[in-house]
Amino acid sequence: MPPRIRLCPGCHRAIPRTHWANLSPYRYASVAAAVAPAPSIEQMTTSIPPIARYPPTQPPSHRPPEFRKSQLHRQYTSLLRSSPLMLIFQHNNLKATEWMALRREVAQAARKVDGSIAAEGQADANPADGIKVQIIQAGIFAAALRIVEFFRPESLPEASSPHASDPATQSSAELANTLPTPHDPSLRHGLSRAAHDAVANKRLSLALDPLLCGPLAVVSFPTVSPQHLKAVLSILAPSAPGYPAPTRRANPGYYDSSVQDGLQKLLLLGARVEGRVFDTDGTRWVGGIEGGRDGLRGQLVAMLQGIGAGITTTLESTGKSLYFTVESRRGMLEDEQKEKTGVDSGKSAAP
Repeated sequence: MPPRIRLCPGCHRAIPRTHWANLSPYRYASVAAAVAPAPSIEQMTTSIPPIARYPPTQPPSHRPPEFRKSQLHRQYTSLLRSSPLMLIFQHNNLKATEWMALRREVAQAARKVDGSIAAEGQADANPADGIKVQIIQAGIFAAALRIVEFFRPESLPEASSPHASDPATQSSAELANTLPTPHDPSLRHGLSRAAHDAVANKRLSLALDPLLCGPLAVVSFPTVSPQHLKAVLSILAPSAPGYPAPTRRANPGYYDSSVQDGLQKLLLLGARVEGRVFDTDGTRWVGGIEGGRDGLRGQLVAMLQGIGAGITTTLESTGKSLYFTVESRRGMLEDEQKEKTGVDSGKSAAP
């Protein structure tokens, strides 16, 4: 659009009267140029893209997301939901070099188990890369565990979506009616107000509450693997005869001063396996399952087969005993009938 020429009020008197008639065509021409053109075919066939009310990776939170506690809460929640097996240790001021040495030994032991499993033909089993040793804050970890145990986001109502033909919407896309505030009930993430209200009841207790005190560290496993659990316990909490420490000839690095000093400051408290809490004896029982999960399945199948065979034997024994009883009674009746027939025939033969 061409720029308009604005004239000051004093300039009208300076312009001769003869030039006023010549200004009107230019004024109308500028007004005509200011009219918006007709919309194009693309504008008529394509709707306006919806405007996001908040970033999809950072929805409104009841807890301020910029704080470190909030980020640790999200990290612990994700860790609890993705780790079906977790060991809990209490540590006493381990140095950074000692933590590095312990992580090195745990990784080596887990890789050896992966190699032995792969040699048996199970190439898909490779959880060694997912076994992590990390320090946690007990209070934040307990809050995240309460979210995982007691908060059920699937039970909350979902946000309503307006129909595509609703004139109130500017797009044919169905957008959720969510508000950019933490009080929106449709927000169901771990830091939302709904999650906070779900675990606000102080009467809710956790089985891990007695263990979540003091300086803690966890060893997380991506899968429930008794072989890897046994290997890790042999490194971090060795005990003869079930979980012996590696020999100096097999693993000389295990006897470094940094590793041995770190082991003296670690104490196994328990484990969380598939949502259930085990003490030290239960943890060692899980690690002592022969053959891992496949061995446990085999034991279960054998037990079920034994139960079925026992039930079959019991039912057959009842029928067999009844059959033998009936047959013995029939034999007795036949013998009595023969004896009676013999006596009668003898009497008739006598003169």
